[in-house]
Amino acid sequence: MSSTAHAGANKKRVALAALALSLLVALLAPPVAGARVKPAHHPPKPVGFTLTILHNNDGESQLVNAPENPDFGGIARFKSVVDRLKADARRTGSRHVPRKRGVVLLSSGDNFLAGPEFNTSLERGVPFYDTTALDLVGYDAFAIGNHEFDFGPDVLADFIDGFIRPVPFVSANLDVSEEPALDTLADEGRIVRSTVVHERGERIGVVGATTPDLQLVSSPRRVEVLQDVAGLVQAQIDRLRRRGVNKIILISHLQDVEEDRALVPMLRGVDVTIAGGGDEVLANEGDLLVPGDEAVLPYPVVEQSAGGRDVPIVTTAGDYKYVGRLVVDFDRRGRVRNTRGISGPVRVSGVAPDAVEPDAKMLRLVTEPVSAAIAELEQNVIAQSEVDLDGRRTEVRSRETNLGNLMADSQLSTARSRADEFGLPAADFAIQNGGGIRNDSVIPAGEITELDTFNIAPFANFIAVTPDVPREQAKELLEHGVAAIGGGQTAQLAGISIVYDPSRTAQVVDLEGNVTTPGERIRQAVLDDGTVLVDDGEVVDGPSVNVAGSDFLARGGDGYPFRGAPFTSVGVAYQQALANFIIDDLDGRITAADYPEGGEGRITPTD
Repeated sequence: MSSTAHAGANKKRVALAALALSLLVALLAPPVAGARVKPAHHPPKPVGFTLTILHNNDGESQLVNAPENPDFGGIARFKSVVDRLKADARRTGSRHVPRKRGVVLLSSGDNFLAGPEFNTSLERGVPFYDTTALDLVGYDAFAIGNHEFDFGPDVLADFIDGFIRPVPFVSANLDVSEEPALDTLADEGRIVRSTVVHERGERIGVVGATTPDLQLVSSPRRVEVLQDVAGLVQAQIDRLRRRGVNKIILISHLQDVEEDRALVPMLRGVDVTIAGGGDEVLANEGDLLVPGDEAVLPYPVVEQSAGGRDVPIVTTAGDYKYVGRLVVDFDRRGRVRNTRGISGPVRVSGVAPDAVEPDAKMLRLVTEPVSAAIAELEQNVIAQSEVDLDGRRTEVRSRETNLGNLMADSQLSTARSRADEFGLPAADFAIQNGGGIRNDSVIPAGEITELDTFNIAPFANFIAVTPDVPREQAKELLEHGVAAIGGGQTAQLAGISIVYDPSRTAQVVDLEGNVTTPGERIRQAVLDDGTVLVDDGEVVDGPSVNVAGSDFLARGGDGYPFRGAPFTSVGVAYQQALANFIIDDLDGRITAADYPEGGEGRITPTD
């Protein structure tokens, strides 16, 4: 090659090198303001995961509407709100900065409750209307509440078995192995301690918990209620973590959001807790609430776990009045980065500005047939009352009321009238717990309908007699009835009058009904025939007595210290006992003379 050609080649190589260098610099330099940058062929991977957690609790069979606010609630409106929120939750963000979004729907228990609505379900049979309704809404998991056991384990099994789309019922601290129907469902994976929900390629662990006081407040029969809630929940969290599940939600029915606030600091690895059982309203400024509702805590309230993480805790008021919406951002490791400002209760409304149209299919399959059945009960007038009947929750759980007296009288009358048929002695007195009177209202003077009796006495409780109760134990039962004024155990009485001193020591019992602190409040107790059982706080020697009430109390419900004493059910539900007593014993007429407002001195506190 000539020297001239060689020099030309060198210049060409230098020029190419310079061009390559200039291109490299251009690629590495930041873009000029306003310049258009060509997007990469492959979009960036999603950063973390945004999960919308929709939730509710304590629906309690209020399928038609909210009891005190008919313009709100109702399962048909509830489904419409859920459907809208699910659609909103799955909308994607910016196409340049994509983020995976998902949604789950969870219930924290008390998914049905005895009453006229659920009575319609029982008359229909499996599937219950409540089952059909919740099936249509489309849940991912349910916690098991205390009211699920009010009719016993077999009815709960029927409720679960009716779902067309099997959904897990979750509780870490219930052992159902001794109840055949529930054990079969557990074998099928429909009753579990924890579960995994798959959503948009992510795995969300769900752990359940049920109140350890279940034996005291419902009828679980041979279901074992394990007491170490924190330890059992932690074991399930650890199990899920070992499987690589890094997002964990606890759905619990511990009866109060404060129970969850106390539980979270004992746990490691939980990300979100959804409480049930307390009907508390959690809300923030600007949230639309059902008239009469007031927020007791912000939404969410935050507690720190044992691992040092901030854990959002949420709950809602019941009766299908709200859908809770908690929007949580998780990082790639599954840790909660923050909760979105959009989080809060979304009310289920039939009025402006947030009215929704009821879901048509739900109306046809559930709301309309249930409404028709309730209308029939409402049209059946069984009595006239000359006096307002006070069944307000605050009153029947704190003092004697005329409706409390009517309830107790109906149970004593039923027990006595059926004693011979069952080979029982005549009952001496009856105890009705205030928590078993559920209408929470003053029924005005005028017509009393069959529907009223279901609203007053909705549970699957049957009248029972516990014979030959020693007088010392009879005093313990009465002490229990005045030990926690304001609580569900507060007594309404028939066949006996008592005087008690609220300033004296209150009785305390353990979960087995053993008296750990003897009560000193009962100062006097006298049967209607003049027999004195207690005088000046001391038990008067004499023969044992026969006590009537519900089989719920006889089994130790609400903590009453029967301690396994044998009892006999006389085959009449307490709702039917009330209706029969009003129709037959009172000839359909409730007089002010027999049931004066404020009661007639059966339960008298000292000054």
